[in-house]
Amino acid sequence: MGIFNSFSINASGLTAERFRMDVIAENVANSETTRTEDGTPYVRKVVSFRERQNPVASFSSMLASTQSKYNRFVGSGVKVGGVYHDVTTEMKMVYDPSHPDADENGYVWYPNVDIVTEMTNLIDASRAYEANATAFNTSKQIALKGLEVGQA
Repeated sequence: MGIFNSFSINASGLTAERFRMDVIAENVANSETTRTEDGTPYVRKVVSFRERQNPVASFSSMLASTQSKYNRFVGSGVKVGGVYHDVTTEMKMVYDPSHPDADENGYVWYPNVDIVTEMTNLIDASRAYEANATAFNTSKQIALKGLEVGQA
């Protein structure tokens, strides 16, 4: 793996974690939204990641890369696999007969967004973002030191 591959891998991690933080912010902003465009409460969104694949080359080059003991575990970064609605967490039903979205029994369905969970996920995403930024800066320093050695 070359030094420039590490820049690409770290940049993909930065992009993915930033997108995850944006989705978390959307969840927090809509935590009290009881009616969306289709008339239902907002449903929490979850981001999934997957490995970013290099473009497929010839069969012989792929075979050679898998047989090399050094290239066997080299990844190429991460990408967003998808944004999914959280259907496992139940919606919150709150008794509030004065709310305009209350049903005939006075209950209102609120989104399945838990602020504590979202803030925990936000801390996790920001730490992962910081780790990728630190790794990117370290790779940059290594490249600069290599150039300095080359000048001498």
